[in-house]
Amino acid sequence: MQKGQAEIDLSGYVQFWNSAVKKGYSGTAIFSRLKPLAEHYGIGISKHDQEGRVITLEMKDFILVNVYTPNARQELVRLDYRMEWEDDFRTYLQKLDKIKPIIVCGDFNVAHQEIDLRHPETNHENPGFTKQERGKMTELLNIGLTDTFRTQYPNIEGAYTWWSFRSNARANNSGWRIDYFLISQRLIPRMTDAVIYPKIFGSDHCPIGLELVISQ
Repeated sequence: MQKGQAEIDLSGYVQFWNSAVKKGYSGTAIFSRLKPLAEHYGIGISKHDQEGRVITLEMKDFILVNVYTPNARQELVRLDYRMEWEDDFRTYLQKLDKIKPIIVCGDFNVAHQEIDLRHPETNHENPGFTKQERGKMTELLNIGLTDTFRTQYPNIEGAYTWWSFRSNARANNSGWRIDYFLISQRLIPRMTDAVIYPKIFGSDHCPIGLELVISQ
């Protein structure tokens, strides 16, 4: 949606919007009780930034990055673009991490490991679980980021954040974990919990949460 298409009255919150040029397509938003030191939209590459996929806020102790990763789509028609995006986004995060620790949250459109979806055996060639996409998530973590939920709960199965509208998938918990909070490894001592809220409805996704001890 574009800013202004809905009236969102959140008293005490500062709002940040990054809508796609193409109406009704992608986009990100952040609602914060804390006013950032600086804000930035996109990653500085025009062909990516047309889609409104990234908002960056610099806070006192960290940099928050909200992301909506491109979907490879059916028949993987956008997989090549997705690979290019992954490399450019990873480079962008590496630059930020040299300034301050980073917190990256959003829909990454990939189930990283087999434990992260209900039926891995039938999805290896499907968007969101190809070896290419999973490999790029591994590369992203290898720059010094941590998957907060798996750090807290390494062996929990059936923990998903997205369910297809088809085949009663949510009622059967036939889902995927594709929404993440990733943090710089030096923030791990400040983490107290990482949470998935599957009982909150309103979307084909559910909310996720991260609890950190930080200064204000």
